[in-house]
Amino acid sequence: MHSFRTAVQRYQPAAHEPLRDRTWPDRVIAAAPRWLSTDLRDGNQSLVNPMSPMSKLRMFRLLVKMGYREIEVGFPAASRDDHDFLRLLIEKDLIPDDVRITVLVQARDDLIRRTVRSLAGAPRATVHLYNATSPLFRRMVLGVDRDGCRQLAVHGTQLMMKYAEESLPDCDLGYQYSPELFNDTEADFSLEVCEAVMDVWQPEPGRPIILNFPTTVERSMPNVFADRIEWMDRHLSRREHLCLSVHPHNDRGTGVATAEMAVLAGAERVEGCLFGNGERAGNVDLVTLGLNLFSQGVDPGIDFSGLDRVRRTVERCTELPVHPRHPYAGDLVYTAFSGSHQDAINKGFAEQSRLAGERGTAVDGVAWEIPYLPIDPRDVGRAYESVVRINSQSGKGGVAYVLSSRLGLHLPRDLQVEFAGLVQSRADAEGGEIAPERVCALFRDEYVSRSLTVVPLATAHPVPVHLHIDGAAFVVGGHRTDTLERIGRGLARWGVEVRAVHRTGTGLADSTGLVAYAELRVGDETSWGVGVEAELSAAVSAAVRSAAARVGRTATAPVARPQPASVVPSRYARVG
Repeated sequence: MHSFRTAVQRYQPAAHEPLRDRTWPDRVIAAAPRWLSTDLRDGNQSLVNPMSPMSKLRMFRLLVKMGYREIEVGFPAASRDDHDFLRLLIEKDLIPDDVRITVLVQARDDLIRRTVRSLAGAPRATVHLYNATSPLFRRMVLGVDRDGCRQLAVHGTQLMMKYAEESLPDCDLGYQYSPELFNDTEADFSLEVCEAVMDVWQPEPGRPIILNFPTTVERSMPNVFADRIEWMDRHLSRREHLCLSVHPHNDRGTGVATAEMAVLAGAERVEGCLFGNGERAGNVDLVTLGLNLFSQGVDPGIDFSGLDRVRRTVERCTELPVHPRHPYAGDLVYTAFSGSHQDAINKGFAEQSRLAGERGTAVDGVAWEIPYLPIDPRDVGRAYESVVRINSQSGKGGVAYVLSSRLGLHLPRDLQVEFAGLVQSRADAEGGEIAPERVCALFRDEYVSRSLTVVPLATAHPVPVHLHIDGAAFVVGGHRTDTLERIGRGLARWGVEVRAVHRTGTGLADSTGLVAYAELRVGDETSWGVGVEAELSAAVSAAVRSAAARVGRTATAPVARPQPASVVPSRYARVG
């Protein structure tokens, strides 16, 4: 009987010819490679519903706006839609002067002729010719030996040059060759074929060639591919006149690592798609590659500042959703639900603000170092609204962040703990997420809105209160001393004694008011109240009244958890 555990015996590890003196692991990527987007070719051919001409044009304009200057626009000899879109770009003069389009063609006479002729009138273009070179394809698909396979590449190059001379006399024509399934081809044979192609093309100053090495089906670890690229980089002749390019796929889920290691190993150009679209598990993801560089302080040369807009456009054109956990672009990748994560993020933002204040600069001028956030969400057009979201997994850090970002409040730690418990019990009871607006409303209702007309407390001794004052201009001492003493005398008439005064923050966001947090202690019970007023005495009085009104009272009881809805209000269906 066939079983998964016995089936593993049918598979063999990918061949690896280790490079004993490899140098790529010690290198650092200090500059972005050249990028080629193949969204309109490799990406489009993998779609259930290929893009319409208008969707293709929308995607093309998006790529140009983002900064991609090499764009593969189709396989014009294989598809009428691709041919017509190419002609639209040329005849309507839609190709910017600094953009080079590329068209793909297999090494077959009739396809090469039709492809070259389809470029008539193009000011600049690259013809990308390929043929399969791996032993499996030579034996099973093409039925040729090494000599026959090499001749396919040589003859295809000769035909391309012949037809270009006939049909494209005024075109700035570039040439690219790919030994398809390079990662499964013997290294020495890949080199042999590429050298034979260059012997025909004769690269020289002003006449370069692109040699592109695809992991057509990714079957080995990224370090194996990097070894192969470094070997090719060392052994290829006319190196100064060729661009070494890679085209990783993502069958093993390591396309990004493969591309990055290949660049370390000598690759100067990377082909891929936005968000990793493409055949099977997709091409390498240009968004992740670019923003990985960005997060290391390297300019990717591409504008990702409106990443949500980019994502919406790609989703519309491809009819494929971007996963909510997709690196950098997913709906949830800048969101923390975990209490410990939220606490660390909250402290990170506080540290950024402190450093900016010390240096007299804007927060944007401080080096980005926030726990759990590899880049600033605002740099890719995200707001901070969803960085921290509250559910039953959240803790005091998340609650503190919401109140700080929404209301400008800097809660004392013990109040953070108490209010976080209240929010968590509400989340447990109701289920799901509690929106920031509800968190703020719950805080106001529980601590700010309570009041008493008369506040004397029926105790034998004065009730101690610790005051925590939040205000940009507030300092303990100096001209505040007399005010605090006067406030203390007033509170004494209510049976309240001020024991300590602390500063908690730098003031309300967008306000010149003061916030007083009153920590009232009656026996073994601590009761908190909050006052927000323009003057210190009014804020303290309001806080103490609110705290006194809460003595002996429990927090608002949570409501019952609702039954789950039959329809999930989300773009993504719930599984199970």
